[in-house]
Amino acid sequence: MTFDLSRAAPSLSPLHIVRASLRASLGASLLAVVLAAAGLLAVPGAARAERLKDLASIQGVRDNQLIGYGLVAGLDNSGDQTTQTPFTVQSMTNMLSQMGITVAPGTNMQLKNVAAVMVTATLPAFTRPGQAIDVVVSSLGNAKSLRGGTLLMTPMKGPDGQVYALAQGNLLVGGAGASANGSSVQVNQLASGRIPAGAIVERAVPTAMGGQPGTLQMELNATDFSTAQRVVEAVNRRFGGDTANALDGRVILLRTPTDPAARVAFLAQLESLEVRPSNAAAKVIINARTGSVVMNQNVTIEQCAVAHGNLSVVIDTQNNVSQPAPFSGGQTVVAPNSQISLQQENSALRLVKAGANLADVVKALNTLGASPADLMSILQAMKASGALRADLEII
Repeated sequence: MTFDLSRAAPSLSPLHIVRASLRASLGASLLAVVLAAAGLLAVPGAARAERLKDLASIQGVRDNQLIGYGLVAGLDNSGDQTTQTPFTVQSMTNMLSQMGITVAPGTNMQLKNVAAVMVTATLPAFTRPGQAIDVVVSSLGNAKSLRGGTLLMTPMKGPDGQVYALAQGNLLVGGAGASANGSSVQVNQLASGRIPAGAIVERAVPTAMGGQPGTLQMELNATDFSTAQRVVEAVNRRFGGDTANALDGRVILLRTPTDPAARVAFLAQLESLEVRPSNAAAKVIINARTGSVVMNQNVTIEQCAVAHGNLSVVIDTQNNVSQPAPFSGGQTVVAPNSQISLQQENSALRLVKAGANLADVVKALNTLGASPADLMSILQAMKASGALRADLEII
């Protein structure tokens, strides 16, 4: 059977024509082999190309943390209890004194509508005075709720003790609660809130990019020599010459234009480059607190045999009352009677077949029928025996 290329529809691309011709002459199975050999079929497990801006960052371009202490006013009788949080009263007294109001010593201030809070924010790189940033407000005392409150002017300081921003505004609390006659209901967390654009930057943080003039250092998010080499090859292929050189598995030295405008254009093109990172190391993450087990696609197992049984200990205590005889002068005592039973489930030895990819590993482990808690012990034993080809990390 032949295929007449002259009668093909004009809208068909050359790739569609080749596929149709191969399908007609060689068959669908041979077509898949030809396309796979030509690299047109995706290879399972291969890392996809990512933008360089998602893999690395420029050294010196970083955020800075700010923190401040302030007061939230306007609460609906849900503020701090002054008997247990004396610093709230002290803060209120100091603030009123700065406004020319003197509070007599020993005055019993019942500040049910005020709460002491800590204010935190992140100052992005290149932020200039006058720009606004978001702040997070968290209760410091025993306030029941910050809903409906207003943060009073709070200086935001950096690690050096200098004020970099001033925060103030109405809180946005993503929760609700109500109580009556000893019963209460609460949705989400009420002791913290957020103020979008709640702080005005008053001082900029100098951002030092690079060391010597005409050079910058780019840092990968994760140390990997293979990925660093691929980044160097992609950058040099795009910009030519000896633009990039890897200093180690994380830092890459870049030669950039000295003119600021040209350097910005260079970095804009650089961060849009697509690089295929190397596959991550095979790793199994175990969360001992929640019993979660997560593994990446590079985890493999060798054939092994596993037998796992659950051991349970049950202690049942019954309190029996011992009554003395009449007129004996004795006392009534309670005699505990405890019964201890130990049970162990019988578990046959099961064969776990080797798995070359994540789907095979999951299928093999599911045949054991173990719970997540048991699976953690099984994985540790498989790692110790050499059957698990992955690193175990407990968080």
